[in-house]
Amino acid sequence: MKVNRITAAVLGIQFLVAMAAIPAGAAGKSQTLTGQVSDAMCGAKHEMPTKAAECTRGCMKHGSKYALEVGDKVYTLETSDQSALDKLNELAGAKAKVTGEVDGNTVTVKSVAVGS
Repeated sequence: MKVNRITAAVLGIQFLVAMAAIPAGAAGKSQTLTGQVSDAMCGAKHEMPTKAAECTRGCMKHGSKYALEVGDKVYTLETSDQSALDKLNELAGAKAKVTGEVDGNTVTVKSVAVGS
């Protein structure tokens, strides 16, 4: 009887360890998302909806972060790469393809290109 309980406990622990490792492995995977470049303060609801580019750039000057609207979801974009920041500024209010590591609602940006 003791052997069965020990075996069950060991198998249970192995199962829990394996399940905990799944999200960690998935988070590090690079993905490409296509959507509209916005800012984290306004997201999909700009103060100036007809001038999304101006609103995004204005919010960036006030300390917001870039964001990407993909359908109903808004991802905050994290990057310190100046060329990626320049490209996001250029594409403010427009479609972009952003490649990076997705973790919840945050994308650690690796590259930015014009979206289609």
